[in-house]
Amino acid sequence: MSDPKPIVSCVRCHREAVPIGGVTYPGALGDELRERICAECWAEWQQAEVMVINELRLNFMDPRSQEVLIKHMREFLCLDGPPSGPPPGPPTEQP
Repeated sequence: MSDPKPIVSCVRCHREAVPIGGVTYPGALGDELRERICAECWAEWQQAEVMVINELRLNFMDPRSQEVLIKHMREFLCLDGPPSGPPPGPPTEQP
């Protein structure tokens, strides 16, 4: 009999899905990601991560750049709750 595949209840997509495999970040952050984020949402973040790094011109010789990237990752993955404020996109005109 084979072992059942591990399942995570993803806080971003709200599905029961396959968790992230492997090491993402060390320590408590890595544990939180493996316990709360599915592999599919993690793959989406990895694509968005490149855009964040490029658009914000993050320089990882500066320790603050890692903090900025983690802040954006937590927001993208809804680790601190659902996003607040208007949805991303172009602003709508007010009458």
